[in-house]
Amino acid sequence: MSSGFSENENNDGVDDRQYQVVRNDEDQYSIWLVELEIPDGWEIVGDAGSRSDCLQWIEEHWTDMRPKSLRQALDDGSGDRKLDSLAS
Repeated sequence: MSSGFSENENNDGVDDRQYQVVRNDEDQYSIWLVELEIPDGWEIVGDAGSRSDCLQWIEEHWTDMRPKSLRQALDDGSGDRKLDSLAS
């Protein structure tokens, strides 16, 4: 008989697993379970913690959702030309 809880929850219905914040080469963030190997192209940033703590950390630190390559293209002016060509 099922307990009604998923395997990710304790008896109180709370996800008590530990996560870590990871970031890729494009400065995009995600959370990853601490017991899993970090995929290639990602690095650990910040401290491990609860899911909500990690998501809060991301909310505070990921202030520009644009990928790094887009920010760089716009900063050097080439992005403006690319955007103009898309608009025409």
